[in-house]
Amino acid sequence: MTHMRNVMKSFREVLSNTSNILILTGSGISAESGVPTFRGAGGFWRKYQAPSLATPEAFAANPSLVWEFYEYRRQLVSKVKPNKAHEAVAEFQKRKIAEGKNVSIVTQNIDGLHQKAGAQDVVELHGSLYKTRCTKCHNIAINENIPICPALAGKGSPDPSIMSSDIPTEELPRCKIKDCGALLRPDIIWFGEQLDENVLQKAFDLVKSCDACLVIGTSAIVYPAAMFAPQVAQRNVPVAEFNIEETPATRQMQYHFQGPCTTTVAEALAP
Repeated sequence: MTHMRNVMKSFREVLSNTSNILILTGSGISAESGVPTFRGAGGFWRKYQAPSLATPEAFAANPSLVWEFYEYRRQLVSKVKPNKAHEAVAEFQKRKIAEGKNVSIVTQNIDGLHQKAGAQDVVELHGSLYKTRCTKCHNIAINENIPICPALAGKGSPDPSIMSSDIPTEELPRCKIKDCGALLRPDIIWFGEQLDENVLQKAFDLVKSCDACLVIGTSAIVYPAAMFAPQVAQRNVPVAEFNIEETPATRQMQYHFQGPCTTTVAEALAP
C-alpha cells in the first residue's frame, strides 16, 4: 500500500506541473454509475447481442427494432447520475482552467455523463445517445426527449420474450428540417462505420499537444483510443491508466492505478 501511495503522490506532483492535460475515458468510468457496457457475456438486450443491433445493416433491415434498443438505452441513461470519477474530472477541469491551464476530455462514451457532471467541450468519439442524424439531409440535432417520439412510448423493454418490433417507419423519429421529414437515426458511430474525420482530427491534435495523459476506464484496445496512449507515451509524456484490471496497454503506461475509478480518479484529481 505504501508503494501505491508513493506512486499516487508522484503522479499528483507530475500533474501539478503540467499545463495541457488530456483525459481519455471509456465505458469503465460509467459502469460504476450503472451504465451497461454491452460487451462480453452479459451484452444482451432481449435475445440479441447488443453489438449486432449497432450496425447500419441492422438499422436498414429493421429501424423499428434498433430504435427500440436505443429508446431503452436513452431511458436507462437519463435516470443515471454521474459518479465521483465524472465529478472529479469536471472539477479538475474547472480548477485548471481557472489557473490558465487546459484540460481536454475525449470519450468513447455516448452517455453524456461527463457533461451532466459539468465538464466542458467534451469530444465524443462515438457520438451521443442524445443526438440524432437525418438519413437524408444528414442534419445533426440534440434530442433529449423521452420517449423520443410518441410511437416509442413504453417501448424498448429488454424482456427476452418480446421479439418483434413493427412500428411503421413513418411513426419513428423523423427530421424536423423544413421539406425534409426523412427517417432519423441515432447519431452514433456503429460497428463498420468510420469515425467523423473532424472529431478524429481534433482528438489527434490533443494527443499531439498534451503534456500529461490520463486513460480512465477504457481497455485501450478499442480503436482509435488504442493508438492515442501509446503515441503520447512515445513522446515521453507521462501517461496514467486507471482501470479495474490490467489491460494489454498497461505495460506502456508510466503509471497504473488499479481499482474502481470512483476511488482512484477521485484521489488523483483531488485539490
